[in-house]
Amino acid sequence: MSRERKILSVLLKTVVIVSAVLGTILSAIAGRNAFMGGGSVFMYFTIQSNLALAVICAVGLVLLLGRKNVPDRWYTVKFVGAVSITLTGMVFCFVLAPTMGGAAWTPANILTHVVVPVCSVADFFVTGVYGQIAKSKILWVTVPPLIYAVYAGIGYALGWEFARGVNYPYFFLNWGSSAGALGFTKELPFMGCVWWILALLVLLLLCGTFYLWILNLCRKRMLRRAGKGGDRG
Repeated sequence: MSRERKILSVLLKTVVIVSAVLGTILSAIAGRNAFMGGGSVFMYFTIQSNLALAVICAVGLVLLLGRKNVPDRWYTVKFVGAVSITLTGMVFCFVLAPTMGGAAWTPANILTHVVVPVCSVADFFVTGVYGQIAKSKILWVTVPPLIYAVYAGIGYALGWEFARGVNYPYFFLNWGSSAGALGFTKELPFMGCVWWILALLVLLLLCGTFYLWILNLCRKRMLRRAGKGGDRG
């Protein structure tokens, strides 16, 4: 890996770690808004995915600075993490934020839904060109959201409070809404939870496919410029 690419990766990883931790702290402190409850902040996919990316980047720093041979399975982990955090950013910016009005763009939300996703994805492309991710690995990008959907469903059934008086984390996972599981309505949530989950899974698969396509283009360009071989990280 070139010195410039390594420095860029270190900077991006550091920004992800700091932003994820700071965003989580700010969310917990000011969590009594319309989006999440302060005491329940760790019950949300946003925070869980942010902290997961912070851990991935921390481990990545160790691997990067240790100059060890990085296995391809680690790049798969980075890939799944990048797509999961992309879901966090896209769902907030295009699904949740429009329903929240002026309360959407707080420092905590900007850090956890914009800064962390953008820097995480950028770092994936900076270092991912040194790994080989099989197309069959695309299916893995659906695992974290599916696990969370099951978790949220269990929480709904058991009456967990994700926020004060609310037993679901996001409006599209509210099984008791007017749309229910498979229905449709002219107002929020517009369609049932099952349809939302299926739509998000399709989005994840499309995102994963697109990311691997871009990654392969970047890898081919790098190999044309520098030749095959070199450090991996």
